[in-house]
Amino acid sequence: MTRILVVEDNPDLAYGLRNNLEIEGYRVEVADDGTTGLARARDASPDLIILDLMLPGMDGFRVLRALREEGRQMPVLILTARGEEADKVRGLRLGADDYVTKPFGVLELLARVEALLRRAAPPDPGNGDAAPERFADIEVVPASRSVLRNGRPVPLTPKEFDLLVALLRRRGAVASRMELLTEVWGYSAEVLSRTVDTHVAELRRKLEADPAAPNHILTVRKAGYRLER
Repeated sequence: MTRILVVEDNPDLAYGLRNNLEIEGYRVEVADDGTTGLARARDASPDLIILDLMLPGMDGFRVLRALREEGRQMPVLILTARGEEADKVRGLRLGADDYVTKPFGVLELLARVEALLRRAAPPDPGNGDAAPERFADIEVVPASRSVLRNGRPVPLTPKEFDLLVALLRRRGAVASRMELLTEVWGYSAEVLSRTVDTHVAELRRKLEADPAAPNHILTVRKAGYRLER
């Protein structure tokens, strides 16, 4: 049974999350502060973590940083009460895979959880022999889900890697935000297109010589993005 850890200090919200997730068939554990949440994540190694950012004791940013620095790669969906772009970007840079802004709809959250779990599933063995892809000084190795820049590893989150591969597969063709949302995140809605933009910005920061004037991960006005080798 898929195990989900919910780290949320609001008891009513935590109860609602647990109830709805259990109805969907997940095994759910709840922690009501950051310190306990980090300990349970370490001990139980859940398949996915739903992590509030504003927590007593240790905030969600510190919990997330600790998990990623320890090399733990389970998907993390962050919850933020504020819609501020800075909170979302900071969470993504620390290694979060997605975010939901409070208040949120239960169906939206469940869809995101399902998409994250699907993307985190072991890769199809039939794709294990895919040849590495290259552009400029970047090498993408699908078999190990790794990226090298000038021979040095570049730490990408699972979603950043999937987004990069989705662009590579198009061989320079344009991919719309909606196509990328569906392919990489497994859902689509106009209001969620900023998710793609935020992840593209992170890819540019990590892979482009000048993220403000990218040469490879390009914006196509009113259409989407494409990757120029």
